[in-house]
Amino acid sequence: MDGHQSRDFIYVKDVLDMILHLMDNQQVESGIYNFGTGKARTFLDLAKSTFAALDTTESISYIDTPEDIRDSYQYFTEANMEKMSKAGYNKPFITLEDGVDDCVLIFKERTILLRLARIPIITLR
Repeated sequence: MDGHQSRDFIYVKDVLDMILHLMDNQQVESGIYNFGTGKARTFLDLAKSTFAALDTTESISYIDTPEDIRDSYQYFTEANMEKMSKAGYNKPFITLEDGVDDCVLIFKERTILLRLARIPIITLR
């Protein structure tokens, strides 16, 4: 693995907005809709964004894909957003970087609140 495997990362706030759009527009055809941004980004982009949001030095290492899934692993996924576009959804998506920044900010705020409330915080090492 080299971090260049790609996924169509989408922020949960965008998913909620898309759900509300479909619910609020009864004229939209019923069916299965892809939820994504329509733009694949790499796991390396995600890792770098996380380090940047945490304002810390990057420390990235890679592990090999397990042999038993190498042949079936999806190295690239990207949502086809044509159906959502035809359903009238055309809002810009939160960028990967802005979504990670928001998640880190929320995590930091909640951590501070938990410390103020003297609630034990579980950390992974």
